[in-house]
Amino acid sequence: MTTHLALLRGINVSGHNIIKMETLKSLLENIGFKDVTTYIQSGNVFLKSSEINASSVGFKIKQEIFKTLGFDVSVIIINKQDLEDCFTHNSFLKEINYDTKKLYVAFLSKEISKEAINDLKMSQVKPDECLIDGNKIFIKYNIGAGKTKFDQKYIEKKLQVTATIRNWNTVTKLLELYKEIEI
Repeated sequence: MTTHLALLRGINVSGHNIIKMETLKSLLENIGFKDVTTYIQSGNVFLKSSEINASSVGFKIKQEIFKTLGFDVSVIIINKQDLEDCFTHNSFLKEINYDTKKLYVAFLSKEISKEAINDLKMSQVKPDECLIDGNKIFIKYNIGAGKTKFDQKYIEKKLQVTATIRNWNTVTKLLELYKEIEI
């Protein structure tokens, strides 16, 4: 069995696409996933499956949520290595006195090249900063996530990908949980 982490985009935000985690857990268990565990209400779901292909797992989840609940929810599947890379590849962590409250990670539906930074047109969102790392963008907001144009919609439009963003505390907790689940 392979452990996957499904990141659901756009659920339980501002009263839209409300899904109780107990409902989501039951829904996923009913279609054959094992050891389904959720973390907070924003759509972080650990599950085990005999299916190795992340895209297939994501599609199955997306399809079942739409069929059962009527919500068209994007699902990005990541693994433990993706989370570990957040700690080893994020250069913002090497800065003196970095503020974790301003650090975020955008997880993307596909890998993009470092050259795609040009497509993001970061001059339009300065003083926010970012670094591209395959299927992730490390973000350092100058003021905060609530006061920026550099959000999920901006990233998706500029790069033609699906993206979901998690704050640094959530990324840290998800890696801790992943390690516990795999024991």
